[in-house]
Amino acid sequence: MSCGNPHATPCTEVLEHVHEYLDGEVAEEHRVLIVQHLEECAPCVHQFQVVRTVKALVQRSCGATPAPDRLRMQIVTRIRQVSITYRSEGSGE
Repeated sequence: MSCGNPHATPCTEVLEHVHEYLDGEVAEEHRVLIVQHLEECAPCVHQFQVVRTVKALVQRSCGATPAPDRLRMQIVTRIRQVSITYRSEGSGE
């Protein structure tokens, strides 16, 4: 996914770390780069909004019980696999 414009931080890198960004788990230097990129790139903003909406729906549906660490890692790994497959099949990036 890309808007076709050059960015200091590539779209693929931003989208790879969007979950950690939303969870507040990225280092400050990466957070700044992600915010800057999202200010410039409409396609990444759209993808960010989709991920944020899904995370909010899951959080509301699952209540206050946190997932075990092992389950969380399995889910994150699967999401990344699907995302990589989607990008490699659909965007050429």
